[in-house]
Amino acid sequence: MVIQAVIFLAGLGVLYVGAEWLVRGASALALHFGIRPLVVGLTVVALGTSMPEFLLNLFAVAAKEDSLAVGNIIGSNIANIALILGLTSLLIPLAVDRGTIRREYPMMLGVTLLFWALASDGVVSRLDGTVLVFGLVSFMVWLVVDARNHARKNGPHRPTDEGATGRLDSDDEETAEVMATARLGSGQRFGYILAGVIALAIGARLMVTSAVAIADALNVHHVVIGLTIVAIGTSLPELAASMVCVMRKEADMSVGNILGSNLLNILFVVGLIALFRPLVVEPVALQIHFPVMVGFTALLLPLAWTRFRITRPEGAVLLFLYAGYLAYLVSPYL
Repeated sequence: MVIQAVIFLAGLGVLYVGAEWLVRGASALALHFGIRPLVVGLTVVALGTSMPEFLLNLFAVAAKEDSLAVGNIIGSNIANIALILGLTSLLIPLAVDRGTIRREYPMMLGVTLLFWALASDGVVSRLDGTVLVFGLVSFMVWLVVDARNHARKNGPHRPTDEGATGRLDSDDEETAEVMATARLGSGQRFGYILAGVIALAIGARLMVTSAVAIADALNVHHVVIGLTIVAIGTSLPELAASMVCVMRKEADMSVGNILGSNLLNILFVVGLIALFRPLVVEPVALQIHFPVMVGFTALLLPLAWTRFRITRPEGAVLLFLYAGYLAYLVSPYL
């Protein structure tokens, strides 16, 4: 089992390197064709950072490990709220933008409830996947339109790189990082994309096979592995991003990043995978794990609404509840 654990960690590392390469290459390609950096940041980069979950779950479904795939999505969304926001708010209280609570939060809650409703018959069908993908396209269009309206209302931003393609019309640091890729040559762009796709495929395959082997060796249900080590593993990029936001004194970005990640996990990952092959959802997931996911999502509102801040005690509450949930998951195997 030690060997399988090493393979799992190696696959996790390859997965993240692949995602970074894919995002860099795709962003440079988009900028080369004149797509505005802001739009690239909101679409290509946002979707690219969800590719680890997508590829991992695609391989899981192809291997008929639906329990692992569904558990990973539910577990990732729970970990994003309870683990990541809990840890980051312990470092520094997280400011919450009022607009985020009024706009993105209702969207995330609505999409989470929609996911539960679509899965309630025990299957996320291709029709359900079509509904989610339509929601994904609508969400991306809304993001771009909202960002353009915001830029128009607040006036143009100064460019930070006169030699790059297009203008940097947002002071968002993610957009600035996208802009830095604009000077890549054509060979480099396609090289990053190809290497990223290959690395993602290899990393996802290694993680799925090793996770299944670990579950079988420990006699643990595959959905539990998806809810725990696989979910936490695929949530590490969000944790790293939130920690960076805190260190840069941009803690208000953490909550928005988590809301966007949870939205894309459902609309992008579940939607496209369901189009590939319908996802079977076990009764235990519908009876226990979906309600827990919805519960943590709903709990975020009162925590964030009070003074528009998630305090250290509130972060401790999130971590305590998450630890209790993990204990419930593993207790039958102790």
